Amino acid sequence: MGVSGSGKSTLSTRLGCALACPVLEGDAFHSAASVAKMQAGHPLTDDDRWPWLDRLGAALGEAALASAGGVAVAACSALKRSYRERLSAASAVPLLFVLLDTGAAEIARRMETRSGHYMPPSLLGSQLATLEKPTSDEAAVTLDAARPVETLVAEALTWIDAQHGAILGADPISRRSH
Repeated sequence: MGVSGSGKSTLSTRLGCALACPVLEGDAFHSAASVAKMQAGHPLTDDDRWPWLDRLGAALGEAALASAGGVAVAACSALKRSYRERLSAASAVPLLFVLLDTGAAEIARRMETRSGHYMPPSLLGSQLATLEKPTSDEAAVTLDAARPVETLVAEALTWIDAQHGAILGADPISRRSH
C-alpha cells in the first residue's frame, strides 16, 4: 500500500515471486470511468473507490483461497483505514498491509520519470493528504520506500512470516527464492 509511485507494483511482484503466489495489480480493478477521471487530473472520491475496493478485495480473497499456500499479494493504495477495512471485509481472509512510505520529493521524482501510467504527478498532493498511516492496532508495517527493493522484500517477508504465524498459528510461509 501507499501513494502512487511508492513502489507498490514492484514490491508486490517480487513478494509474489518469493511467496510463489498470485499477484493482483489494484489498478486493473478500477472502472474505466475512474481511470479517465484520474487521467484528467481529478482525484477519486470515496464513492468512486468503494466498488473498486470491493472488486479488488473479493478477487484477493478468491486468489488466496485458490493458491496452494493460501496466500496472495495485491498492490493497492489503501490510503485510508476505512479503505483497508473495506478490502479486508471484501476479501473474507486475514489481510496484512505493507506501507511503502518515503518523502514527497522522492515520490514526485519517480512519478515524473515513469511512463505509461495514468496517474499524473499533479495528483500526488491529494494522495498524500488522503494517506492515513496505519496505527498500532492494524496488521500493518511501514517500510522506507527509498530503500533498495531487495531490502524491502527481505524486511516484508520477515514481517509477513511473523504475522502469518501469529494469525494462523502456522510455520513461516514456504518460499522459493528468485
